[in-house]
Amino acid sequence: MPKTNSDAETLAQPQRKKKSEALMVEGYIELDVWPYLVDLTRDVISRSAFGSSFEEGKRIFQLLEDQLVVTIKLIQTVYIPGWRFLPTKTNREVKMKHKDIKESLREMIKRREQAIKAGEESNEDLLDILVESNIREMEAKNMGMSIEDVIEECKLFYFAGQETTSVLLVWTMVLLARYPDWQSKAREEVLHVLGDSKPDADGLNRLKV
Repeated sequence: MPKTNSDAETLAQPQRKKKSEALMVEGYIELDVWPYLVDLTRDVISRSAFGSSFEEGKRIFQLLEDQLVVTIKLIQTVYIPGWRFLPTKTNREVKMKHKDIKESLREMIKRREQAIKAGEESNEDLLDILVESNIREMEAKNMGMSIEDVIEECKLFYFAGQETTSVLLVWTMVLLARYPDWQSKAREEVLHVLGDSKPDADGLNRLKV
């Protein structure tokens, strides 16, 4: 939660500045919050997945997003059998990003495995949970996920979580703006439950509206 609060505060800073400038000049403001919410959810998911390796995880997720954009471009082009095997600029870019992602994740996973086996304290992030449970399975049943499987799980976590969370936040803001009475109820409940303190897990569990 503290890291999430920090991400939210970082998101709000440019918004506050832009709002103040627009109000002084025009008296009203229109904000496109989508890019900021995408950055927020990307940061939160990176922290949830990789914890202390947040910066490296964020770089990997950016590579995943770049790879997705290039792949979509390839899908939208005219299909020619065997074209994807030719060393074109786009094909080389896709393969390079794919290799970079896998190598970065593989090194990160190996470091976590070594840290857990050495008895170091867990970071309690997704990667630690995956690696630790996999080590237990291997020791108990001599079977578990390969490093390739763990890599794919990390990639899936990002693709499944980032877009859906961003869209959910946008629609929440749209509906609150559309129904100001519910917006007032939600605001009153937050102020009543949390007061001036920052959100934590216990406080969020007590929110009903």
